[in-house]
Amino acid sequence: LVVAVFAAAGSCKNKSGSDISEGEIHYSITYNGHTSPVPREIMPKDLIVTFKEDNMLFEIISPFGNSGIVNLSNPSEEIFDTYISIFTLKYFYAAEPGEIHPGFDAMQGMEIRKTDSTREICGYLCKNARVSFPADRSKVYDIWYTTGIDVENPNISTPYRDIDGVLMSFVFIIGGSELHFMAENVYSKTIDDDRFSRREKFSRISRDDINRFISRMISL
Repeated sequence: LVVAVFAAAGSCKNKSGSDISEGEIHYSITYNGHTSPVPREIMPKDLIVTFKEDNMLFEIISPFGNSGIVNLSNPSEEIFDTYISIFTLKYFYAAEPGEIHPGFDAMQGMEIRKTDSTREICGYLCKNARVSFPADRSKVYDIWYTTGIDVENPNISTPYRDIDGVLMSFVFIIGGSELHFMAENVYSKTIDDDRFSRREKFSRISRDDINRFISRMISL
């Protein structure tokens, strides 16, 4: 069984030129599996990835209650933080260099097989890889990535660290939930360096604690 997320090559609302080194990518999110009892209509519908050189910021924010999950990678400052906001609660976990961001325990043991397939997403030529997980090796997911966006080690703190390009269509497994992401817009824009600084007013907690918060938010 191969699970694929397809989008027409011309579906993107914005296409930037190749080899951009800073900007934003906006992705749509679809959910499969067990998710929160909160109606899907008010769950986060978008992922925004902000990038500049080798700095990456992943933001999944709910349209209600200022709740969401943020992953920040700033290798030069050795900042690899995960932030979670649930209404007035604000917590973060500071990972060590080389450590995968919290929330991805269900993706341990992922196998990646690169193929020769290509396709265009948002004007970028994308390469294909197929991934599977120990829970069910017969279920295979197609992911797509591009080297046309000039970011160094874009997946350094994610389970896709062995993918040498920016992910344009991919899946995260969090608890019993599948989150499928598809790039919809790519913007070339100037990004302030402060976006990649450690955030204030968040209380530091352990990896186990933030894992529990993430799992509860996504798949209660």
